[in-house]
Amino acid sequence: MKRLLLFIAVLGFSATALAQSGTIQGTVVSTNNAPVEYVTLTIGKNGTAKGTLTDNKGNYEISGVSAGAYTLKASSVGFKTSEIRIVVRANEVTTVPRIVLSEQQEVLEEVVVEGNKINKYAQKESTYVSKMPLKDIENPQVSNSIGSQLLEDQVITNFNDALRNAPGVTMLWEPTGRASDGAGYFSVRGFAVQPTMLNGLPALTNGSPDLANTERIEVIKGPSGTLYGSSLISYGGLINIVSKKPLNTFRGNIGYTAGSYGQNRVTVDINTPLSTEKDVYLRVNSAYHTQNSFQDAGFRRSFYVAPSLSYQVNDRLSFLINTEIYNGRSTNPTMLFLDRAHPLRVHNMDELAYDHKRSYTSNDLYMDNPTYSLQAQMNYKISDAWTSQTAFSTSSAKSNGYYSYLYESTTTAEDNASVTLNDGIVLTRYLSKQNSETIGTDIQQNFIGDFNIGSVRNRLVVGLDYLKTNVTNNNTSYVANGLVYIGSDLETFNRGILQITNPAQYTDDSGILTRAGTDALLTGSKINPSRTVQEIFSVYASDVINILPELSAMASLRVDRFWNETYNQTSFSPKFGLVYQPVLNHVSLFANYMDGFTNVAPQPELTEGVQTMRSFKPEHATQLEFGTKLNLFNDKLTATLSYYDIKVSDMRLRIDLDPNTYYFTQDGEQRNKGFETVINANPVNGLNLVAGYSYVDSNLEEGDPAFKDRRPESAGPLNTANLWADYQFTSGRLQGFGLGFGGNYAGENKIMNRNNTGAFTVPEYTLLNASVFYGTRDFRVTLKLNNITDEEYYSGWSTINPQLTRNVSANFSYTF
Repeated sequence: MKRLLLFIAVLGFSATALAQSGTIQGTVVSTNNAPVEYVTLTIGKNGTAKGTLTDNKGNYEISGVSAGAYTLKASSVGFKTSEIRIVVRANEVTTVPRIVLSEQQEVLEEVVVEGNKINKYAQKESTYVSKMPLKDIENPQVSNSIGSQLLEDQVITNFNDALRNAPGVTMLWEPTGRASDGAGYFSVRGFAVQPTMLNGLPALTNGSPDLANTERIEVIKGPSGTLYGSSLISYGGLINIVSKKPLNTFRGNIGYTAGSYGQNRVTVDINTPLSTEKDVYLRVNSAYHTQNSFQDAGFRRSFYVAPSLSYQVNDRLSFLINTEIYNGRSTNPTMLFLDRAHPLRVHNMDELAYDHKRSYTSNDLYMDNPTYSLQAQMNYKISDAWTSQTAFSTSSAKSNGYYSYLYESTTTAEDNASVTLNDGIVLTRYLSKQNSETIGTDIQQNFIGDFNIGSVRNRLVVGLDYLKTNVTNNNTSYVANGLVYIGSDLETFNRGILQITNPAQYTDDSGILTRAGTDALLTGSKINPSRTVQEIFSVYASDVINILPELSAMASLRVDRFWNETYNQTSFSPKFGLVYQPVLNHVSLFANYMDGFTNVAPQPELTEGVQTMRSFKPEHATQLEFGTKLNLFNDKLTATLSYYDIKVSDMRLRIDLDPNTYYFTQDGEQRNKGFETVINANPVNGLNLVAGYSYVDSNLEEGDPAFKDRRPESAGPLNTANLWADYQFTSGRLQGFGLGFGGNYAGENKIMNRNNTGAFTVPEYTLLNASVFYGTRDFRVTLKLNNITDEEYYSGWSTINPQLTRNVSANFSYTF
């Protein structure tokens, strides 16, 4: 029947091509970025019309179109009609910007619902991983995509939970809000990294990114210095947030989420054309979020708004502006820093006997983290083969408020009285008043080509990148604010530290947690204003060469020039990749060699009391990786399996010989090896699932004696796994209802692992989550239960960071 409809449509829209004619081509997708098949595309002018239908991948092409200006109309049952102005030039192919159709209810005599056949969690293409349009199956680099549809199905409202869907990504630190590095830290392939990229450009934050304007989160794996430099990423990869873009139709969505611990979240997403020609579009996303801690104190409040504007000047020139404004206020997450210099008194959570519900803070001591980001991009189609992309971004991240942490103290009861603690540890609370701002400015110019040299296809990006960061710091120095005891020998602690003899007065915390009391402690604290500026200028090029349709090779190189007030340094970063597709567009075998680097500042050396400065070359990490990517059964199954080996060399190491002599070597080495797999599947109508597994083996082979031959504390657990399955009934009385189930597993994690201290291990954990929902084209209601078994679990990075207990959330969203 579909073939007959296609045949009739083609006959109805057939017309004789004029001598001076062109071709129109493009793609039609739904609002969740899924291709829409059998959409009718028509163009009209002077009473005549031509048209076609989209194929099963949403692609279309109309040939034999006379040169001139047209209105292109896209229409399909169940979707709102969309129109766009285009200009066709003689003997040229006009590529129309992706048309996005929003769904609408249709009143019909009889409706037959076959269900969603789309693998909605799979992401098959990205322009950011390789800085050019390249299908995932033909890219030799591994990346994981976490789309907005998955975030909606899981009722995820914070960034940390979103990243649980990427294999091998574990949280090390929650966002602290403190100056310069207050964003969360995550382990990717065993290396620590923060979320600092938005749409492939720098976007700084000292808090946690809000998800209201997130189309997807991309975790780009491996040392990616060739295309992204070194300042904002790690050897394990980078985290890139892709924002929602304006659409060429009016649509909107409002959502409300309520949940445990006072959670309330309101989101708004409005998109509208601003001109009658529909070539200027505005989209505004906004969110208000409030939630208390699961512990005895702590909260988070935030407001976020993100307006974006696109302007299609003509078929060659377009502009896009994206702005994000965030204002967050929150207390510090509980973080217990273990003593890094002395043998540990406790080695696991059972020995520590920590009360999971204790925060050791108060709601009086909070931090404000206002953040601002602006990105502007101009795209100009130079020719059919070349496009120019000019991008500018600026961002600001501030820290203003009280930052405190607990550090295991060498001061014990034994130092203050003739008593001995039987167990437990004593921690000193340190506190600072933060007043800092980091400003980043980035300018990029890319030329992207898709052309043939003879019969060989080349896809090439050549780019220039300038990045400047400016950190202004007016923080106070840290002051001690009381002692905290964790253990079962509270009586001895109080007698030894506080000299309390009355049991009714026993306390495990001698600190002052009011703002007035804290300000009094900080009265004499010294402020040492500082300003740090660094600049980086880079040139890079990457070429993907199709030697055969099934065989392609990638060759890339970056030259990076870093300088600040004290030193400057030049780095070279190459990248190579090979992809062979034994089954074109369905099965690929890939291998890559990738490079990352870190600039190393000069350091003073001391020889018999005489100090000199020594320069160093950049530290480098190289990766060898190979694996396979699959796209099978009409896109119903996509998968990536890979093995990697990352070697970090030229690590700086200080050698102390005696009090009058010390020097540095640069022969430290670290090795991270592992296996990763991710699977996205749509095995039957209505069922979608995503699953991942990661194994990370990490070892410092040469380096600091305290860490040598040990697993680095940034490596995270050896084994991690994630799963989410979502099923919605597509027919019958339960049509529209659905169920979701999944969770995460993380093995034991040595959060402290040193030769001079011993190891502290947090236990393995398994989190189970479930949801029930009902959805139509216009609205959706979801009830979600997280951490069903009420598991007490922890993350950390030489720290102990307790995580959220069992909680429930309910979400309602309405689309119009």
